[in-house]
Amino acid sequence: MSFRSWRRRLLLIAFLAIATTLLAASIGVGWRARTEARRLLTNPIGERQLPTERPIDYGLVYDDVSVMTPDGLRLVGWYVPSENGALIIAQHGYKSQRGEMLNEAALLHRHGYGVLITSVRAHDMSDGELITFGRQEMQDLGAWFAFASTLSEVNPARIGILGNSLGGTLAIEFAARTPAIRAVAANSAFSSLQDTLETSVRFFSGLPPFPFVPLIAFWAEREAGIRVDSVNAMRWIARLSPRPVLLMQGGADVVISISSGERLFEAARDPKELWFEPKVGHAGFDRALPGEYERRVVGFFDRSLAE
Repeated sequence: MSFRSWRRRLLLIAFLAIATTLLAASIGVGWRARTEARRLLTNPIGERQLPTERPIDYGLVYDDVSVMTPDGLRLVGWYVPSENGALIIAQHGYKSQRGEMLNEAALLHRHGYGVLITSVRAHDMSDGELITFGRQEMQDLGAWFAFASTLSEVNPARIGILGNSLGGTLAIEFAARTPAIRAVAANSAFSSLQDTLETSVRFFSGLPPFPFVPLIAFWAEREAGIRVDSVNAMRWIARLSPRPVLLMQGGADVVISISSGERLFEAARDPKELWFEPKVGHAGFDRALPGEYERRVVGFFDRSLAE
């Protein structure tokens, strides 16, 4: 065999080796993205965060409560009775649990508010395993609102909602759909899934945005039956007006895009408030600045839910 023939053969072997390596790498990246998408969208009971504290640990008298969703899931919550006729629905964030909202509940109750601390499907001890970022969770908040509307000590014209992180994004959409919710406070809500994908994927998975974010988004849409661009609180927030909204966003947030608060504020209509703090992390306002949080949040609900 001539030298030229050997050279062609060696080049062909090298090309095939490179092509095989690239194919294997592509398959590996695709498999990892699909696995990660499933992990981000599911929350099996054996892997969940569960409450380590209860309202009694904060000096709160409370009831264990539960509701059934229209599609047959049982959701768990806590109810701290109202003393002033007003009620705040308090919704935790992504892959969190009711205990996240206990500090806020204690603060609000000191001012007479009742607090319904809710959980949504695939969180806490509630049924379900799939997180759909609002597509199904609207049923959950609807079931909790129906429960709140039956409480004899609560004036149905004085119900507000407070949400952290994903809970804040859900609160904005649910309130936009539910005129009887009179005021919304959202702590570190993301403006849209598309806006925050790169930041959130990096935080929750440790993976670089490229090439994983578009692949994770592709598989997530198929796993959850949603479109990424449909999870967009900016499309809902303007519908709150003339009801007021308070937005809180920290400049040290590494979980969602720190532009979320400003984007939501720009999309909202009056009356609206934005509290931005450069050194506060994700959903950290009540712990980092407790006095200011109390003044702003309680003041907001006092003005918005006044008799």
